[in-house]
Amino acid sequence: MARPNTKTTRRSAADTKTEVKNHLDTPEKDAIDHPKPVLWYTPAFELLQYFQRAADQWTARYVVVITALVIRIAVGLGGWSGKGVAPMYGDFEAQRHWLELTTHLPIHQWYFYDLPYWGLDYPPLTAFHSWVLGKIGGAIDSSWFALDESRGIETIGVQTFMRYSSLVSEMVLYIPGILSAVNLIAKTFKVSRMDQIVVVLIMLSQPSLVLIDHGHFQYNSVMLGLFLCSVVELIKRRLVVASVWFVCCLNFKQMGLYYSPFIFTYILSQLESVTQLVMVGATVIGTQAVILTPFLLGEQPLATLTQIVVRVFPFARGLFEDKVANFWCVSNVVIKYKTMFTAADLSKLALLATLASIIPINALLFYKLKSKRDQQTRIAAIVIGFTTTALGFFFFSYQVHEKSILLALIPATLLLAIDPALIDIVQWINNVGCFSMYPLLKRDELVLQYWVTVFMANWFVGAPRLNHHSWLWRLIMVGSYLAMIGYHVADATMAPPQQWPDLWVIINCGVAFAGFAVFYGWLHYRALQL
Repeated sequence: MARPNTKTTRRSAADTKTEVKNHLDTPEKDAIDHPKPVLWYTPAFELLQYFQRAADQWTARYVVVITALVIRIAVGLGGWSGKGVAPMYGDFEAQRHWLELTTHLPIHQWYFYDLPYWGLDYPPLTAFHSWVLGKIGGAIDSSWFALDESRGIETIGVQTFMRYSSLVSEMVLYIPGILSAVNLIAKTFKVSRMDQIVVVLIMLSQPSLVLIDHGHFQYNSVMLGLFLCSVVELIKRRLVVASVWFVCCLNFKQMGLYYSPFIFTYILSQLESVTQLVMVGATVIGTQAVILTPFLLGEQPLATLTQIVVRVFPFARGLFEDKVANFWCVSNVVIKYKTMFTAADLSKLALLATLASIIPINALLFYKLKSKRDQQTRIAAIVIGFTTTALGFFFFSYQVHEKSILLALIPATLLLAIDPALIDIVQWINNVGCFSMYPLLKRDELVLQYWVTVFMANWFVGAPRLNHHSWLWRLIMVGSYLAMIGYHVADATMAPPQQWPDLWVIINCGVAFAGFAVFYGWLHYRALQL
């Protein structure tokens, strides 16, 4: 039997790149069945180019997911919020404590128990999620979640369990949500299969979510996964199912409210009969009722429900949490809101400002959705609408955290599934978003993880590439990157002046807010073009 000619059967990376370039030069008619890759120049594409055959593309997805999991595990080897800082520790201890209290106390005590020590202040699905994880962890080692006695526990065993609980939670909802959403959107806009895989890699290697959930430690991916499941159903025009997913999103973290005005706008624009309206409304009410039923069946149901509302919406805490890159924190340098207004007045002011920031874009997109019924306009409106509305809430709503920017960054990155050529802008805003959380990550001793994940995410896409946009965009991005580099140099080499101990943090907020504001304005411009 003749031996195969290895010279002809083995293809080098250079040969494959040549084929890609030749493919890019093929006639436009070929792109109908085989869309041209836009991200062919990126290192991520070069790494995945061997999976271009249709039969191998699912393998590429597995490679991407496994890569994302390895990144998360590596980040999880570092510090976390409040590590070793008694007596309150930090978010890691808060999440662990909720597993403790939900598994040891009757349900009517969950939202009342020892409130000064990380009292439960997230909606019911977070409590149920904590209960499930607590039961599993308690079966492995009961000392991890012993009521009161386990406070501040930081053994290797509990660290490992908590880290993997976040990882598995993400695998169940967020990663499938990303795969489904990117696939549905990209197919509509005829984005090539290889570009789709690169976009999935970009979304799964996004530093902000990785560092917060697997470094700082939270379960934001569950809420975002529920949101993505809702987006997938909206794209499929299954409004009732989308409503179920979205109510679950709201009931996992109250930050899901950032998305609520636009999903209301979108569903209203798609309704064709009163019957549909009734079905969606009944679904929302029914889903909420099912989630609250365990509390209604417990002792003192009215008092328990009232306490849930009080804990989930803590208006007494203040206008913003720590230093955050939104309007209130940045302008507070000049206007001292807490001395000029009462807490009640500030909550009303925040409400009015938030409405002013989201009503125009929602009205515009409602008009676009009613006047244009094509699939591409509909999907583009979904992505732009959720991103812009979330940014409006981040800028002006009450009690904003640094981590809240995640709600805008996730749908913003989905813009790549619409047009991969937007990679420079999307990667830039992701960089700005991660930069805005640097002071928080520094407190958590995650500086090394910050730099490695940021460099890796940018290397994957060959960013920053500044030669595909107008001179104005190049000026904005170059100026922004120089400001971020300057901040990091100053933060690493100089202490802030004694009279202004928060100077570096304020500069961080100002630079990030400027970037977010530019992106917010650009999204309005894109919406006008629909």
